[in-house]
Order: sequence, then C-alpha cells, then structure tokens
Amino acid sequence: MAKGHRSQIKRERNAQKDTRPSAKLSYARVSVQKACFVLDAIRGKDVDTALAILTYSPRYAASIIKKLLESAIANAETNNGLNRENLYIAECYAGQASIMKRIRPRAQGRAYRIEKRMSHITIVLDER
Repeated sequence: MAKGHRSQIKRERNAQKDTRPSAKLSYARVSVQKACFVLDAIRGKDVDTALAILTYSPRYAASIIKKLLESAIANAETNNGLNRENLYIAECYAGQASIMKRIRPRAQGRAYRIEKRMSHITIVLDER
C-alpha cells in the first residue's frame, strides 16, 4: 500500500508522466505485422523525412501512420510549443488490439474462422 495522502500520491504519479508529444490510434484496421513494417522504416528519422517516406510508400498502413504522424506534429507545435524542424520520431510501436472473428463456410457443413486483426499504433516525438 502506498504511503501518503491520495492527492500526494496522484501528484507523484503525474510528475513521472512522459511529457514528450505523442499521438495514439486505437483499433486501426491493420495487423501489427503490417503496421510494424512501415513503422520500422521511419523510426529515428526526423519528421520531414518520415512524412516523405510515408507519402510514397505503397502500403495501406502508410496512409494511416501518416495521418497519425501529422497529428503528433500538431500536438507538439500546439501543446508543447516545439519547433517542427527539430522534431524526430523517438518511439513508434504497434500493439495488438482485439480481433474480429468471422466465419467462412467450407465444404460438407464445416466452417473456418477468419480473424481480422486490429492494432493500437503509437508515435512519440522528441526534440533534437
């Protein structure tokens, strides 16, 4: 059990929060594997280079991640007052969300399961 008053515990917990600008997309209709393929291409790059990579990437996940990156950049400029030229992608990762389960009819009355996977995608920016 934690020591101290409830407000003191909350204050200490809020002091440990990550203050870097970020954006999160929950329940994106793309699998984690496919999202990570695009995220690996932009990890550690500055935001202008990452946007150029995402613009010309032929993958479906690139369009989703591009919108998310633009949102993270807007958060950095608006909420944190950071300069766009100094921003780079510090962290970007995808985690598995819930799976939609569908049925595919097969021969002789059988049914195969189709799993439509979703993911939670997070992008965290930082200033150089």
